[in-house]
Amino acid sequence: MTKRSKHVAIAIIGAAAFTLAGCREEQVDAQAFPDLQSCTDAAERGGFFSAADCDAAFAEAEALHVEAAPRYDSQAVCEEQHGVGACGTEAAATQGGSGSIFMPLLAGYLMGNMLGGGRGMAASQPMYRTAGGKFSTAAGTSTFSSNKGAAKLGASTFAKPATTAGKPPMTRAAAQSRGGFGKSFGRSSGS
Repeated sequence: MTKRSKHVAIAIIGAAAFTLAGCREEQVDAQAFPDLQSCTDAAERGGFFSAADCDAAFAEAEALHVEAAPRYDSQAVCEEQHGVGACGTEAAATQGGSGSIFMPLLAGYLMGNMLGGGRGMAASQPMYRTAGGKFSTAAGTSTFSSNKGAAKLGASTFAKPATTAGKPPMTRAAAQSRGGFGKSFGRSSGS
């Protein structure tokens, strides 16, 4: 009887360890670039991504920028969240939209290898400067110390952000109530 209980206990512990390991978020190879040319240059030097990956990811980041960038009702509120000179009108960013809605300027993009190990499908996220001089994704859920560099990041970092296009822009009160851009929505990572 004692021998059997030891085996059962070991099996339970092993199953629990396997279950906990299964709950850990998948990590993907990711790299941030301030612009398309930086990515293309890295690809030419034998970087993790190809020039075609760079082009596709940058196009995806630009499309997400138009669709999901934070929008503010004044340039002053935008600059409080993203820094002086880091904002423009929605009309300029989207070749349409409103001239009275303001968005942060695209300050780079984040690429991730969503198939793991070697070259694979790249996903991307636009990056914006924060008022504190860091960089954040469109949803504000991930903050980085730089818009250059490589790291392992959780696959959820590349989840599609909520659409802000066509929604009412944030007022100063709305931006403050959420703790500022990127401050109350989740984790912070360094890269």
